[in-house]
Amino acid sequence: MSQTVIVAGVGMIPFAKPGASEPYHVMGEKAARAALQDAGVDYKAVEQAFVGYVYGDSTCGQRALYPLGMTGIPVLNVNNNCSTGSSALFLARQAVQSGAAECVLALGFEQMQPGAIKAAFPDRPTPFDEFDHVTDELVGHPEIPLALRYFGGAGKAHMDKYGTRLETFAAIRAKASRHAVNNPLALFRKEVSVDDVMASPTVWEGVMTRLMACPPTCGAAAAVICSDAYARKHGLNRQVRIAAQAMTTDFPSTFESQDMMRVVGYDMAREAARKVYEAAGVGPGELDVVELHDCFAHNELITYESLGLCPEGGAEKFVRDGDNTYGGKVVTNPSGGLLSKGHPLGATGLAQCYELTHQLRGTADRRQVKEARNALQHNLGLGGACVVTLYQAT
Repeated sequence: MSQTVIVAGVGMIPFAKPGASEPYHVMGEKAARAALQDAGVDYKAVEQAFVGYVYGDSTCGQRALYPLGMTGIPVLNVNNNCSTGSSALFLARQAVQSGAAECVLALGFEQMQPGAIKAAFPDRPTPFDEFDHVTDELVGHPEIPLALRYFGGAGKAHMDKYGTRLETFAAIRAKASRHAVNNPLALFRKEVSVDDVMASPTVWEGVMTRLMACPPTCGAAAAVICSDAYARKHGLNRQVRIAAQAMTTDFPSTFESQDMMRVVGYDMAREAARKVYEAAGVGPGELDVVELHDCFAHNELITYESLGLCPEGGAEKFVRDGDNTYGGKVVTNPSGGLLSKGHPLGATGLAQCYELTHQLRGTADRRQVKEARNALQHNLGLGGACVVTLYQAT
């Protein structure tokens, strides 16, 4: 029998620059404790734990959780690139919904190094071989770091196809900064203008400036997931439920379409969103707030379209009309998103869960989206995986 799944508690620590954070296990422990405290649950009640991180040795999850208690429970370590945090959440939700467990912890953390992301194991084939090959063919510019070529290439594809202007990506970054001003947990809380973004150092002429890319970040976030029956029995907060969730991986179109937007997960996101909307009986026009994977301003723009927030080719108008912020159609990334809040890979998906849970509880303070009832989360990892989750206020 399928169980109704409740987000009973969430926790998050302030995100920090590489070198300025505590060690991964300390950050993870703090986020887990915060989620347990928010839920009003003792760690002894947790039956399973799913712990996400990308950069770390095996069993880092146990290292972070053992200070909370060595209770003998299954602890599963999860690595799914930038979608790692929401992959841990996906597994936690499955465990509860299936009836395998009643109370589960999802935790994500990352202790990152400065600079562009690099391969940890250069002595063996990379899972990005085919991605790199297609990107070389479609984009070129081998002097530019690959992550910028992936997502900058996707943005350029949108520019070439629809005439999207560079200033539109700058407007997305400026919007992220305005939202992050109100988020005490965000890494960057200084507001920047479109002109500021345009004037920041150029990393790809005509395609991207430095402020259009998210920074490497350290941090941690967690969620306590339980069944509705468990929450009722123990008097836990039942304000937020996971109404639907879907995970997708790549389709043949990723490489066969010869389209950089699809190389970076457009079709994965579209299909995951379709499944979620169908399962929940909710359309994109009914969403109040969205936390989406804006690792680059370019990815935020194309994701508006893949999630159905606007028509294909309509993203620039969506931005220019202010439909992506307060007073518009749907508030996107009220947390400041990855661009301003930061992107600690293993924690990102659970930080999105943290934000949307508070939005649906009505406890997001100055970031609060008025009368939010339906909240969508989109978390993407190249290589690849995409997780889309719909939360509802009960």
